[in-house]
Amino acid sequence: MFAYRNSPTHSNSFSIAVIRQVLHQKMLNFSKNRYKNRYRKIQLCRASGILKPIKPTRKMATVEAKVFAHHYKNDGTWNVKIRVFHKTQVRFLDTEHFVSEKQVKKHPKNKTEYLIKDPFIKKLLNNELEDYRIAISNLGTRLKLFNPDELKNYLTNHDEDIDFIKFCNEYVKELKDGKKDKSAANFNTVKNSIVDFFKREKVLVDEINLDMLYDWERFLRTERIIKRLNQFNDPVTTVQKALTDSSVHNYMRDLRGLFNHARKRYNRKSLGIIRIEHYPFEEFKIVDAPQTKKRNTQVKTIKDIRDCTPKCNSRAELARDLFMLSFYMCGVNAVDLFQINETNIVQGRLEYNRSKTKDKRKDNAFISIKIVKEAKPLLKKYMNNLSQRYSTIGGLNKALSSGMKEVCKLVSVDGITYYWARHTVGNLARNKCRMSKDDVALALNHVDHGRKTTDIYVDKDWSIVDELQKKVIGLLNQ
Repeated sequence: MFAYRNSPTHSNSFSIAVIRQVLHQKMLNFSKNRYKNRYRKIQLCRASGILKPIKPTRKMATVEAKVFAHHYKNDGTWNVKIRVFHKTQVRFLDTEHFVSEKQVKKHPKNKTEYLIKDPFIKKLLNNELEDYRIAISNLGTRLKLFNPDELKNYLTNHDEDIDFIKFCNEYVKELKDGKKDKSAANFNTVKNSIVDFFKREKVLVDEINLDMLYDWERFLRTERIIKRLNQFNDPVTTVQKALTDSSVHNYMRDLRGLFNHARKRYNRKSLGIIRIEHYPFEEFKIVDAPQTKKRNTQVKTIKDIRDCTPKCNSRAELARDLFMLSFYMCGVNAVDLFQINETNIVQGRLEYNRSKTKDKRKDNAFISIKIVKEAKPLLKKYMNNLSQRYSTIGGLNKALSSGMKEVCKLVSVDGITYYWARHTVGNLARNKCRMSKDDVALALNHVDHGRKTTDIYVDKDWSIVDELQKKVIGLLNQ
């Protein structure tokens, strides 16, 4: 028996049994500790009765209700905040809940906070916290892509209906702040039309759908009465005529632009957030715009405009002068004349970034044009004065539109607008002066999408623009 117990076979069996028993005990201890840790992560806070997480890890995002002593208001209440902890940083969300002194008690460990003791408020907050936690859980692994501010915005807005009119107003304001008054005016006109169509100031983005687009197009093609506020904020009622195909195209195009900007703002594909899922313009065909009428005229008409004598200090005089200034300076836009000042004059040249395309091009649509003798007195007369005379580019454009109608009467022509000066420069440069299309594009500050690679290698030669400018102006002396 003794020899058997000390045999190698018995010794090995005994060792294996001991090892198994030790490993089994360790596994039990590990499971118990793991269960305790999981239980401690979310537990009922005995002091306040509000469900809150304990000891969050870096990967977790947690929320809990807070009442801070320094948030005391004059009416004797505190606003309850939701504390969001994510990636070791804290953000706070406002709530609709206010508590009075009877509904709170002092925090046993933190003098800067209070604990809520009102059971009704605690129940409401627990429901709200649970909604936030569900929203966070639904993010899954995408949570790590959110920074604290993005998570705060997501929790605040993820289930909120998007007010399309409110967005339009905000976007129009951004354009105005960026001095893009013309684009702002166009989008604001479309926004007003949407309000007229729905007959209310709040329109949800979900209401901009395929059926609405068809109904709105029919609305635009009918005569209608509209109300607007004038510069004195007094309501003015006018009759809006039915729009043509060209105007309907522009309205639809601008609404599509507003809708695209809304999708860009509220949808974050990189984070998996798609708040605007539908896109009605995929199925809706916008009416084609009629071919644009050629906006160029003959040399004789340019001479007649130059030599006409409108009333001094009138809109017609303003229109004649700026029309000719645009012609002399290679079709400079009115908005650029409105914005330029002495800093744009560099060694006898007008250097500026074309407002219409400067944000869309890598070269910021920069151009340098020689200030010829014909342009000098006009540039001196109107530089800085336009922005003092008109508060916005919209005001200047209206004055130019009215003034050019008077100029047309003086020279016995119809339909010529300020923008015709730019078109005429391009037409005369190509067809009369035989300049190449590339040279015309350079002088008009256009970008050639087919030669983007070539533009990387070739520097712009402003002497080409000078040559084109000289030849075009020279046609007036023939």
